[in-house]
Amino acid sequence: MIQEEFRLDRQLCFRLYTASRLLSQAYYPLLSEQGITYPQYLVLLVLWEKDAQPVNDIAKRLLLETNTVTPLLQRMEKAGILIRTKGEKDARQIIVTLTRKGRELQKKLADVPATVGSAVICDSFTPENAPDLFRTLDDIIARLSMNSMVEKKA
Repeated sequence: MIQEEFRLDRQLCFRLYTASRLLSQAYYPLLSEQGITYPQYLVLLVLWEKDAQPVNDIAKRLLLETNTVTPLLQRMEKAGILIRTKGEKDARQIIVTLTRKGRELQKKLADVPATVGSAVICDSFTPENAPDLFRTLDDIIARLSMNSMVEKKA
């Protein structure tokens, strides 16, 4: 007999993983029309909020390591979506700036948030209660990030 805590339907990790995977799949056809991937879309979201950012700032905003973000940025640069230049004050710092193509993608992808949003709206997730779910997820992310940082230092 399986212990209750080992039942798949009792696992938060399984629900979060499955929701994340299916949500990424929902984005795929919308983004692939423009030749970008979901991780590239996340980088674009960061740069559309504030252009010309250091790689480190983009990585921090995405809760990723710079060595994960750098190859992604390199592919985006090859695709003509952004450029990477050395910082004026510190040549070791790389500044990422959108190109015209990168800025135009914002217009081309303008319907993506509403399209995906309408796909996930259900009885238990509505625009009215979305802020509550976001707060809960932000709390989980913050807690796990804090634990992860403690483990890295140890």
